[in-house]
Amino acid sequence: MIATKIITTLPRTLQEFLLWEPEDGFKYEWNDGDLIQFTGMNKNQLYIYDLLLDLFVEKGLIKKGTLVAEYDVMLSGIQMRRPDIAFLTKAQVKETREGKDEIPEFVIEVISEIDNINKVEEKVTEYFKAGVKVIWHIFPEHKMVYVYTSRKNVQICLDVDICSAEPVLSEFEISVNQIFA
Repeated sequence: MIATKIITTLPRTLQEFLLWEPEDGFKYEWNDGDLIQFTGMNKNQLYIYDLLLDLFVEKGLIKKGTLVAEYDVMLSGIQMRRPDIAFLTKAQVKETREGKDEIPEFVIEVISEIDNINKVEEKVTEYFKAGVKVIWHIFPEHKMVYVYTSRKNVQICLDVDICSAEPVLSEFEISVNQIFA
């Protein structure tokens, strides 16, 4: 058994961050030396996650992989992000068990009123640079979803518009109205 030291001061390196166990009730991401603090899923975000997880199971996609809430994604050697929801294939899950870092091809962020638009856009850039193929930004306050398949290709979905995870999961699609029903 390998003992790990709990660091009580703020981490200064990625290695310290990965061992760090904050005691303030917040969750954190690491971006090239910067700590990004957030609160984790709230009740509305949990409802959306549960709804999408039900759809995922109903469509039989559980045979292809899994939807994970707040999964630690090592985007690069200096960035650890934690998307609200990430899709990992069965093969990727197996690789993580072997200790490898896997980049999900599909991530979902539920955008809250306190999210900084510049930071949200920064994450879009980081995700695509790391190999993510589809990003959904769900805006509960405005009942809309942005579906990105690249930084230049974004579909803004409202009302009966269908949000799709294609090309990653073509069967995974839902209308905006269904998300916010």
